[in-house]
Amino acid sequence: MLRPDDHPMTFPHYFQLFGHHLHPHPVMELIGYTGGFQLYLRTRRKHPVESVPFEQNMWLIVGCIFGALFGSKLLAWVESAPDYWQHRNELAAWVGGKTIVGGLLGGWCGVEIAKRFLGIRRSTGDQFVYPLIFGQCVGRVGCFLTGLDDHTHGNFTTLPWAVNFGDGPRHPTQLYEIAFLILLGLSIHLLERSRSSRFVAGARFRIYFLGYLLFRFCIEFIKPTFRPYLGLSAIQLASLVGATVCLMQLLFPHDSVDRAGDCKPMLQ
Repeated sequence: MLRPDDHPMTFPHYFQLFGHHLHPHPVMELIGYTGGFQLYLRTRRKHPVESVPFEQNMWLIVGCIFGALFGSKLLAWVESAPDYWQHRNELAAWVGGKTIVGGLLGGWCGVEIAKRFLGIRRSTGDQFVYPLIFGQCVGRVGCFLTGLDDHTHGNFTTLPWAVNFGDGPRHPTQLYEIAFLILLGLSIHLLERSRSSRFVAGARFRIYFLGYLLFRFCIEFIKPTFRPYLGLSAIQLASLVGATVCLMQLLFPHDSVDRAGDCKPMLQ
């Protein structure tokens, strides 16, 4: 009988396709982007009332993409400033690396800027929630299969579900995130279907953002990250700011106005 240790998993865990070795990260990112976009198109067709006109929607996507690229890189540089400074003369070091939190916050800002230029005042993020959750889950599979090189692993631990990425048993924080995102998506879905609650435009998006950012704030404590800001990392500070904005918009929305002009809470 073979024991689990007889064939330990190696990282990065390459995919084999017609004799070629494919790195797991770009493969899973491609699946995540492609599948997430298809899920978004399906959601858009299913709920056309929530959609903006096609041309305006394309500009929103452009704003989201450029905002996400800028935010993901900027936060990655701040988050790992000592590493980037150590390799400051290497172009590959500056080009590589990105953060999901920075990408989400940057994409959100990019969309809001585009909406301001287009004169769109209502919330447009609800249709992106489930596609984002899908894409993040698939992407984190790629992070897990990449191992130590991806820098998304946790601290050393003796817990029975620890994973040895090559230097000893660690928290598989990538798998923690996948599990949390699935639970978050199911919770939002069940809450929307509940008779005791009613979502208005933008609530689904902000609940997703609030939940994920709070999770990232907590999970960073068991990661070997650079935390120079009163014991917090740049990702944690960004998560706190983003979560606070989401909570304030849920409690005191400025764009959820009924016909009488009275402000209504986003979750009723």
